[in-house]
Amino acid sequence: MKVRSIRYWSMKVISSLVVFLWLVQTVIAQSQTTNVPALIPMPQKIAWNKQNFRIEGNESRMVQRIVAKLPEVSINQDEAYILKVNADSLILQAKTPMGLFRGQQTINQLTFTENGKQFVAGCAISDWPAFQIRGFMQDVGRNFMSLPMLKEQIDVMAAYKFNTFHFHVTDNPGWRLESKKYPQLSSALSMSRWPGKYYSQEDFLELVNYCNERYITLIPEFDIPGHCEAFRKAMAIDSMCDVRVKPILLDLIDELCKLVPKEKMPFIHLGTDEVWHSYERPATGLLDAAVARVKENGREVIVWRPGQQIVSDKTSITQLWSSNGNPKDGHRYIDSRLNYLNHLDPLAGVAQLYFDRICGAAQGDSLRLGGILCCWNDNNVTDEYDIIRQNPVYPGMLTYSETSWKGHPVDFGENYLAKLPSPENPLCKEFQKFEERLAIHRDRYFQNKPFPYVKQTKIEWKIIGPFDNGGDLNRSFPVEKSIKKKYTVEGKKIRWTGPYSGGTIHVRHFFGFSSYFSEKQGTVYATNNIWSPKDQEVDCWIGFHDWSRSGGRRGGPFPAQGQWHNTNPKVWLNRKLVEAPIWKNPGLAEKTEEIPFEDENYFFRKPTKISLKKGWNEVLLKVPQGGKSWKWMFTFVPVRIENEQVKEIEGLKFSVDK
Repeated sequence: MKVRSIRYWSMKVISSLVVFLWLVQTVIAQSQTTNVPALIPMPQKIAWNKQNFRIEGNESRMVQRIVAKLPEVSINQDEAYILKVNADSLILQAKTPMGLFRGQQTINQLTFTENGKQFVAGCAISDWPAFQIRGFMQDVGRNFMSLPMLKEQIDVMAAYKFNTFHFHVTDNPGWRLESKKYPQLSSALSMSRWPGKYYSQEDFLELVNYCNERYITLIPEFDIPGHCEAFRKAMAIDSMCDVRVKPILLDLIDELCKLVPKEKMPFIHLGTDEVWHSYERPATGLLDAAVARVKENGREVIVWRPGQQIVSDKTSITQLWSSNGNPKDGHRYIDSRLNYLNHLDPLAGVAQLYFDRICGAAQGDSLRLGGILCCWNDNNVTDEYDIIRQNPVYPGMLTYSETSWKGHPVDFGENYLAKLPSPENPLCKEFQKFEERLAIHRDRYFQNKPFPYVKQTKIEWKIIGPFDNGGDLNRSFPVEKSIKKKYTVEGKKIRWTGPYSGGTIHVRHFFGFSSYFSEKQGTVYATNNIWSPKDQEVDCWIGFHDWSRSGGRRGGPFPAQGQWHNTNPKVWLNRKLVEAPIWKNPGLAEKTEEIPFEDENYFFRKPTKISLKKGWNEVLLKVPQGGKSWKWMFTFVPVRIENEQVKEIEGLKFSVDK
């Protein structure tokens, strides 16, 4: 077999080539003789040999090769690679430069420092992605993001083997891509948020090229005919049925396609979803013409489903955004149904992303292309970086990297989308190993980035109830007086159940996923015990409603001062009441999407201080549900904040029984 050999780079050169620089710059010294590196995503096949390769002085034995075929790889060869590392050599082989790039990201994570010298951990890896499309989406139509902020996220994508950046560049608050032919689209007067903030055509080209250099395809989205308030305002058009809409949209499609050759930008997304109002309904033939024009420009068309029906469309790729949407017969599709970061609590959300089987399959095929992780921060923000602070973006991305690259061989159904597997279930051990790796990456590579996740599988709870509160969320039950094995209430004997694992527990999931209880309202109590090696005051994440970053304060109103939530939950530590935070925006109504979040959720507000005594500490939570509340859940996790980064508190133990 004919091969082309290229001398590998030295580690001094790597830092100029690798896009996610802190992967190399912040490597923590460790011995690889006893511990193997924490890789994310985990390769398809890996064998450790403990023959670490020393870099300094051996650069000539670091080789990368383009080969005609990778015999051990059956799918997605263009992104696959084979890596062999031992004491004598480091050899990276791939069919394409893109495959070499994916392998380089693994080498970055295998690199460690010991006694002032750099090594690459000895191993043999055969690796390939389970899915063709592994993407991440940001909505910049609602909230503008600067190029440096976008590049930061793209760097993370590259380091974790994503290959698609979905750029939702238009929405009701703003049409944020410059048009030379219709400059009024970028006028501040047309924008309801971030007025005057848009991407020039030069900015857009820079972003496309930045992605391309990292083997990431940028997919721009013009979300039409819904989500077009800014478009209609800029063009002085009242309805998408107006005859002027069609020629303008076709011009915009042509202009976009002329900016970037199809080799660099092979897809155009046309939205077509959520047409709720009469003025958003398209004229007959409008969407057919838009789809045809994209194809005339040599691009593939992507549309949302559920969405508008386009009768003439026989070849588009459908992106599924809701559990109500199913793949269109014979059409390729992208799965985004269960992965909206704006709805996810970080702790329960990471578990949901981990156990979500993309496209319902172990790997992709001719129709199942893969998935795109979405961040729809619909609500207004004060600062652009709040979108990263107030959504579990980075822990979510790393988890999605694992599942979209590795794939899940087993179909879990909905069993673990809202709850962790029981401790005796092998899947619990599997997830536990993943969160160990996740915590290592958090500490090494995200020291100056928001990464709201701590290990949670060893936190256990007992729950009793639901008690029928008759709609009185303040009603007390005997549990509040003393914790006993069982209670008799209104002639019924009620016992504790569990243990249930997790830092966040969904009593009943807001999207109806299989969870612990089927009742829609009532009052439950949860308890556990925390062992502390000493008397200490510690920080604690406490919450009773993960306020989604879309739809205002969905499930509102926001609690008044003195409340943890509008359902009046309570927290006792060693029988002493733990006071709720002093809120910055108490009592806000549900429809307040233009008022930015500040301290609503536990993971982006200052943690609550709690006092642990030496030995066992009793935690008791009262969690009522009723009224307008949307999510029935609770979070209680002692944490340590170090340089604005959250970490576990060493030495604590959790038990449902002392």
